[in-house]
Amino acid sequence: RIRTLSPTRYTLAEGRAVTDRDQLKKLVRNCVVHGEFVLSSGEKSDFYFDAKKVLLTPEGSYLAAKIILEEFVDASVTAVGGLTAGADPIVSSIGVLAFLSGREDLKLFYVRKEAKGHGHGTKKMVEGPDLDATDRVLIVDDVATRGNSILDAIKKVREGPGAIVAGVVALVDRDEGAAAALREFGLKSIFTRHDFPALAALHFSPQHSCKTL
Repeated sequence: RIRTLSPTRYTLAEGRAVTDRDQLKKLVRNCVVHGEFVLSSGEKSDFYFDAKKVLLTPEGSYLAAKIILEEFVDASVTAVGGLTAGADPIVSSIGVLAFLSGREDLKLFYVRKEAKGHGHGTKKMVEGPDLDATDRVLIVDDVATRGNSILDAIKKVREGPGAIVAGVVALVDRDEGAAAALREFGLKSIFTRHDFPALAALHFSPQHSCKTL
């Protein structure tokens, strides 16, 4: 029997029930790593959201998928996916909850960074049930910095199957340019960097540093 969770599962705090978003925020806060990093976008930062430590746990994957399904996947959205590997755990978790909530028709897809080499497979850039020009897709990602990974996914979805991009959602928006780069698509996020006050004074610079992530 599949057990479904509700906000009342969590401990009461300050006289109110802790919501799904409250609990997910706590998990995300605990995944922040401090140090000197170079992000995949090339920017130097004193902190890093290690989102896989949230999204690859049963609780974190459930909460992120539940919030995205309830708040961002409306009836017009026919498919959810994003660039591997940032989107992978989100997409898979959304698929399970979509089935349990009666959205068996929701398509899921992964966008490859590059086609399989050495003649293997179909060489498709978009993996999963076939998409076409009638599909309205939601692109998801774990952390948005400059928006480059999301833009790559959008380009491949548009140029390949020709699907319509209905929206973009990230677990965390670092507030470092992604919103502007994705203005056409209206980037939304469950959290932004500013939801975590302890990060406000930390350094961010578009320069390379010692540790690439």
